[in-house]
Amino acid sequence: MWRSLVLRGTACLLHVVPRGSQRLVQQRHQSSLCLRVLLHGHAHRLTAAPRLQHQRTDLLRGTYHLPHTVSRSLKSDAKSTVDFPVSPVTVADIKQYLRSKEVPFHDGYSCLHAPSLFVEPSGEPGGSVPAKDTYSMFIDKTTGQFLCKDTLAEGSWEDLQDCLEVMQKEGQAFLSSHVLLGYAETPEEREERARELAEVHRFWSSSVPFSELADEEAQLVKSMFQITKITNATLKKFGVRFFKPTRSLVFPWFGGPTSALKGVKLLSAQTSATDPGAVEYTETTVPRSGAYHNLFGLPLVGRPDAEVVLTGSELDVLAVSQGAGLPAVALPRGNSRLPPSLLPYLEQFKRVTLWLGGDMRAWEASRIFSRKLGVRRCSLVRPGEDQPRPAQALALGKNLARVVKGAIPAVHKSIVSFRQLRDDVYGELANTEQVAGVKWSRFPELNRILKGHRKGELTVFTGPTGSGKTTFISEVALDLCMQGVNTLWGSFEINNVRLAKIMLTQFSMQRLEDDLERYDYWADQFEELPLYFMTFHGQQNIKAVLDTMQHAIYLYDINHVVIDNLQFMMGQENLSVDKFAVQDHIVGAFRKFATNSCCHVTLIIHPRKEEDDRELQTASIFGSAKASQEADNVLILQEKKLVTCPGRRSLQVSKNRFDGDVGVFPLDFLKASLTFSTPAKAKHKLRKVSKEEEEAAAAAAAAAAAGREEAAVAPAKKAKARAKPLKENAAQDPIAAATAAAATAAAATTAASQRAEPPPSQAAGRRPALKRDG
Repeated sequence: MWRSLVLRGTACLLHVVPRGSQRLVQQRHQSSLCLRVLLHGHAHRLTAAPRLQHQRTDLLRGTYHLPHTVSRSLKSDAKSTVDFPVSPVTVADIKQYLRSKEVPFHDGYSCLHAPSLFVEPSGEPGGSVPAKDTYSMFIDKTTGQFLCKDTLAEGSWEDLQDCLEVMQKEGQAFLSSHVLLGYAETPEEREERARELAEVHRFWSSSVPFSELADEEAQLVKSMFQITKITNATLKKFGVRFFKPTRSLVFPWFGGPTSALKGVKLLSAQTSATDPGAVEYTETTVPRSGAYHNLFGLPLVGRPDAEVVLTGSELDVLAVSQGAGLPAVALPRGNSRLPPSLLPYLEQFKRVTLWLGGDMRAWEASRIFSRKLGVRRCSLVRPGEDQPRPAQALALGKNLARVVKGAIPAVHKSIVSFRQLRDDVYGELANTEQVAGVKWSRFPELNRILKGHRKGELTVFTGPTGSGKTTFISEVALDLCMQGVNTLWGSFEINNVRLAKIMLTQFSMQRLEDDLERYDYWADQFEELPLYFMTFHGQQNIKAVLDTMQHAIYLYDINHVVIDNLQFMMGQENLSVDKFAVQDHIVGAFRKFATNSCCHVTLIIHPRKEEDDRELQTASIFGSAKASQEADNVLILQEKKLVTCPGRRSLQVSKNRFDGDVGVFPLDFLKASLTFSTPAKAKHKLRKVSKEEEEAAAAAAAAAAAGREEAAVAPAKKAKARAKPLKENAAQDPIAAATAAAATAAAATTAASQRAEPPPSQAAGRRPALKRDG
């Protein structure tokens, strides 16, 4: 699937970086290189992004404190861009070029394997071709990026072309890896990198191996992380230690030709606030997560190993290694991403079993990652009660080797029977909450109607001009992004700086203009979100947009794409074509993209012109009916233009293909934070009341009316009781007689008034009052 994609050079992706932030987005340590080859006066230099600065990581709570970071310095290059190739590159182009340069190669699963240009070839020049198993340079079939595993030299496809041109022109057998240089680091960058490396070694030296812990303490720590069946020998094998100040497990990252310590991951455990029986894990990496590319367990994998189990956490690696006796590695970011830079390290395996967890999100990630790895060699462990995540399976006494052996192939046939679909259907029935998707934290009413945000769906969103469509959908997307949904924004209407400002304000829930001293605090947290922007603005070609989206999915495993808005893709080149036909083509292209890429696409479409006093309907969406027909969800932001009081806006869900629930709920706009919230007392129009519910409500009203009738008669009885002794004394005392007569009259008046006035519920329903005798 990935090989057939064309990557256009007319667009690039922009990772969100607040302007002026001290901590820039971290790419791979040696990525975005420029080639500087000075041989006999020939200088070859390519444009590249600057080497980016590491960001310090906030540590877990505890008594262990780290030195404060230096004050930030403003830089003009505070935005990191990932540029597309100048010209489209395909695997056919790469193979043809390598053949023209007489470079031997063989086809791998996701990369082409070739002899390294940066290692001196063994034997005499012009000798036999080296064996294929000695090929140490890997060229990505999709992007052309290359990596030499022997020297860790890497660069773009253009970098590799320049190296081959220089070698051919100068008659060189190999090149030094030092020809690949980045921009010189500033003193602040070198100081920051040295500080992070010092923190890594400080954590490592301050942590304690489990063999040095007392037996009771070691057992307590294992119980806290639910790894009581993991032996000390397994922990020692993988170098796992315990950091007492923050009560965290420490997982090392050894890499490079010398297997030096490059980073650590700290894992803390605590009881879930919502489920006392569950345990929540908090991860902290040094360096920060953007620069942490550790395939935990890879140093223990031997060259002859042809099978590996790919897991989502380090604890699962320990369980698979001990319980199944198989090589296992853990992805650095769990189920959220499989960076293409890690693919060369997985090329040696003929069978890859993906066991990423025990929920539906892990199952979806497994199917997506298998496309990158090559579906023909991948097997997937289906989550379920009998097949939870590896660490839990080991704790329950499951046979992990049998589970791995029973993994199903990732290859899908064009025609299947219910026998192949049976387990998938059962999985959806048994995991209804997980199948419903990711829940919103700021919009509970949206959860009640749509049930969640699901991959592979197309959502059409519309609303009147100036009603706040971009502001609302940015908060909806931000809510999901804060929960780990990798998000790509395509804003053709407003520029990225303004959009990032809106989202940062929504993220901080306050006006940052009034509190600029806390800008760095919020910007540093906002920078950690898996949020990316396309640098398009104004009218764009649909093919360029789709190529950019596909490229982002391959690089960043995007789960949610927001397009604002469709009208900007109906460009000038289509003036001679019917505009409705063009729109139908664009909507169909996004529908196909969402389905094939298993990515949720939110498409903003302007409505047609309506009267100010009329609400929008599904038919109000501009164009033909194809947009609403292709969409899985249709959301309409309603606005009462002639009203200025609160409650003028509401969100209507007019289509929900998942379970059919539709409805409307009001929204309040908070201008200070640019956020929408659901009012506390909201009247929902979700469904009609059934006949049984109406009868039950009538019975309840009748019972309440009877209770009020008895309460009404009680004062009259008390009045008669007070009048009785007065009557007995009336014959002896004229004044007492007058008082008794007045009391009797008052009691009669009270009873008559209560009988004459029906209860409010009966009056509203126009039902006759209950009759009483006398």
